[in-house]
Amino acid sequence: MSAPREMGEMHAPAHAPHGDAGHGHEPYRPVFVGAARTELDALMKRYPAKMGALLPALWIVQRERGWVPPEGMEEVAQVLDLTPAYVKGVVTFYTMYHQHPVGQHFIQVCTTSPCQVCGAEEVTEAFLRHTGCGELGVTSPDGKYTVIEVECLGACGFATPIMINEDFIESVTPEKVPDILARLT
Repeated sequence: MSAPREMGEMHAPAHAPHGDAGHGHEPYRPVFVGAARTELDALMKRYPAKMGALLPALWIVQRERGWVPPEGMEEVAQVLDLTPAYVKGVVTFYTMYHQHPVGQHFIQVCTTSPCQVCGAEEVTEAFLRHTGCGELGVTSPDGKYTVIEVECLGACGFATPIMINEDFIESVTPEKVPDILARLT
């Protein structure tokens, strides 16, 4: 396990293998034991109330599981003395938290109006075609890719931007997609 990150350093975590516990394949294993609990305890000390550590706690669950399953939301609620409904409201509000297993490479394509004018639809179609996903939100048969559309990645001057896991790439065109995918490990 890596050392805890400062809040400003947190970014989307690496993805766990598919079929992780909590997705109906095996019983859910608690995340906040051992090193993950120590990490969360250190984070909670930075806030005046436990609730302040909600977003980092969800990152830890996602880092460990590859997504935030309902059991993970319940565990976070219990550890932080929150209701499961409150935690679920946060998870469903933020697009950075995965509510189902995703591919090893989670690809987000900005499809807001400026990007649409610059070809975002064609970029999205190229990713779906070259990854084998077939449609948005579906993981490729090999488990490597999941492609989704997002509303604004905050780079309207460099349309069409994408994010692959924590890597941000600007000015993507359909022609660049095969090379982008070839660089992924």
